[in-house]
Formats: sequence, structure tokens, C-alpha cells
Amino acid sequence: MRVTTVYCDTAWLDRVEQGVLLSMKGDRIASVRVDADCPDGALRLHGLVLPGLVNVHSHAFHRALRGRTHRDGGDFWSWRSLMYRVAARLDPDTYHALARAVYGEMALAGITTVGEFHYVHHDHGGAPYREPNVMSEALVAAAADAGVRLTLLDTCYLRGGFGRPLEGPQLRFGDRSVEAWAARVSSYHPADVRLGAAIHSVRAVDEVEAMFVASWAREAAVPLHFHLSEQPAENERCLAATGKTPSAVLADAGALGAASTAVHATHLTDSDLRLLGTSRTSVCLCPTTERDLGDGIGPAGQLSDAGILLSLGSDSNAVIDLFEEARLVDLHERLSLLERGGHHAVDLLESATTTGAAALGWDAGRIEEGALADLTAITLDSVRTAGAADPLRAAVHAATAADVTDVVVGGEVVVAGGRHLRIPDVPGSLTAAIRAVVD
Repeated sequence: MRVTTVYCDTAWLDRVEQGVLLSMKGDRIASVRVDADCPDGALRLHGLVLPGLVNVHSHAFHRALRGRTHRDGGDFWSWRSLMYRVAARLDPDTYHALARAVYGEMALAGITTVGEFHYVHHDHGGAPYREPNVMSEALVAAAADAGVRLTLLDTCYLRGGFGRPLEGPQLRFGDRSVEAWAARVSSYHPADVRLGAAIHSVRAVDEVEAMFVASWAREAAVPLHFHLSEQPAENERCLAATGKTPSAVLADAGALGAASTAVHATHLTDSDLRLLGTSRTSVCLCPTTERDLGDGIGPAGQLSDAGILLSLGSDSNAVIDLFEEARLVDLHERLSLLERGGHHAVDLLESATTTGAAALGWDAGRIEEGALADLTAITLDSVRTAGAADPLRAAVHAATAADVTDVVVGGEVVVAGGRHLRIPDVPGSLTAAIRAVVD
């Protein structure tokens, strides 16, 4: 259902306003009025209306692991072996079905834009599909079905570690060479999505190859993302192999910059912080995944102090709740520093909206004239949010994905009254799609 007029009882513009009337033209906001009355025929959104939430970093197929990796403990590396088992069972049809359901869950959580860090490119053994980008097409179709915007971050993944070839399920990730990666990506021109480039990590792409990917991204004028210093072991192995930290490797490769986003950046040296800050590289934090995998607590305060813009991602999709991601940035730091309230609610919401949209190449994340008409409404009278004095603080410090009531993407209503209008049974779709790819 497309709407041309939306009335918000309460909305966050540059501040919280009452009686906000939005007029739409196509998929964009044409005008914004405050202290207005609700006209006949307008879609009325109750509660607090925010810009659509932006999930900068997702691996959709990891959602199949939720609740299946905790029995025997372990760490990131043992979790990864379980993830590879799911990757081995994906094909274009099962990938589409799973991603469609996952993106449906994201829409119900108020997410209107997702960055998919996509690296399962090929068939078993690394054999190319007849259509070389068919796995990418599965993700594009899934996002369209679910009614969310997609930035497809096509990932270059060439090694199984420093000095190690790809093996087993990893063979599905690799394009044989960085030139082959570029040729495949350059041949793909999907409609209605943004394309981006990704360097999986410095353990999977060496400095010369990273330089090639970074150059390709600059010439194509697309975002460049990469996993960075998620694990101490990654830093140690990088130092042993190159004599440099991962940040220094990527800096020397020309991969840092205003169009680049480092994902995690959990274990950084002071020199790494300076490299990221002076290059204007942004950082995507994924606290629920970093918590789930025991990665560690990222230096969010130090990153902000260095002038680095922060965004948020659900990453492994162990949890899909950007309100939880936002507040954990603050709460984790409280545990680390033994102090409260280092991050303001407005800054955390900007990480979930404005800076996330910029990191994915979309003119969204704001409720203002000319911006894409992406809106997320949350209730202010649930058992979690009722009685809160400040709507923004309620959103960050109390609300969850369960408080999302309505979602509009480009003027199209995707979620109404907590129901997904395109995927009637998201839980059932998740159950069926996950059963198809797990043992």
C-alpha cells in the first residue's frame, strides 16, 4: 500500500516534535509540517516515529545458527566451523528462502535498509554457477520480497588464513583471483539496490589484493566494507605474517577513507585509532554478535573521540534488534569503564539511522524534505516504554524490536499494526527455511 500523506503524533526530526505531517512524492518526503492537524485520508502513526532503522552489517544465512551454537561453549573459531556447515548446504533457492524470512524479521524490527556482507558466491567445490551472480540475485529478490532496501556488499574472499588456501566449504567463497572477483562483480547490474565492495579480512585478502579491491571501489564510486580486528588472534597472526596490524595493512593498501566502513574494530592500538580517525573511516559496531561470540567490548568512546562515525549491524543475526544494538554500545562501555552514560540517546539513534544510511550509500536515515520516505513507528505504551518521560530515551534504553508497530519504505507500507503485509507468516517462513539448511 502506497501512501502520499502520513501524520505522526510524535516524530524525531532534529528534535522531538508533535503533530508532524509528511507529504510524499514518489519514494521521497516532499514536505514536513509540525504542529499540524491530521487530515482526512492520512496514514496516522501513533507512538514515536523515527527514520527507518539501518542495519549496516548482516550475514543473512547465519540466522540459521540462532540457538544452535551454545551447548558446548567455545569461541569465535569453533562457532565458525558450525557456520561453515550451514554455508555448505545453501543453494540459490534455500538462500533466497532463508534471506527472505530474515529480511522479513528485520522489517518487523523496524529495519528499512540492510547491508548484506555477501560471500557465498559459488557452488560446491568453488565451481561457478552457470549464472555467476545467482547467489547475489537470491539476496536481491529476497530483499524485494520483504520490502527492505539492500546494499549488496560483494565480498572478496581468497584465502583461508595467512598463508593458507581456501578449503572445504570456504571454496564456495573464493573467485580464484582478485581479477576474477572484479570481473564477476562488474558483470552484475541489479535494479533498485546499491552495490558495494567488501574485503572479507586481511587474513582472507592480502595487501596487494586489498589495494586492487579498494581501487575498484573508488572507480565504481561504491562503499567499501571490511571486517577489522574482531579477534586478538587475527591481530597476532597479521603481525606475525606482515609485521603490521590489520589497520596498517589496509591503510597501506589505500582501503581506508570516508567511503569505507570497518566492521567490529574491537581490538585496536592507539596507532590504529589514529589511522581510522585521520582517514575518516567509519566503524560499524555489532554488539549482540560481539557479545554472543565472546569477541570483546569495542572502544566505542575512543572511536567517537577520534571523530569516527559509528553505525550498527546485526552481523550473525543472533539477535535482530537495533534498539538493543544501540543501547549495548553504551551499556558495554559502562561495564568496561565503570561509568554511566558516555553516549547520548541522540547519538545512538543517529548510529542506527543517519550514519548507517551513509555507510551503505543511501540518502535516508532522516525525516526531512527530500529524504527517502523510510519511517519506523514504535509504541510508547507497551510494558517496556510506558511511563517514560523522554521518547528518545525510551527508544534507546527501553524499547525492543517488539515495540515496532508500523514500517514505511519509500512511501510503501510494509508493516502495519505489527504485521508484515508481504510475508504473512514470518515465523513460519523462518522455521521452514532454517530446517532446509541445518542438520
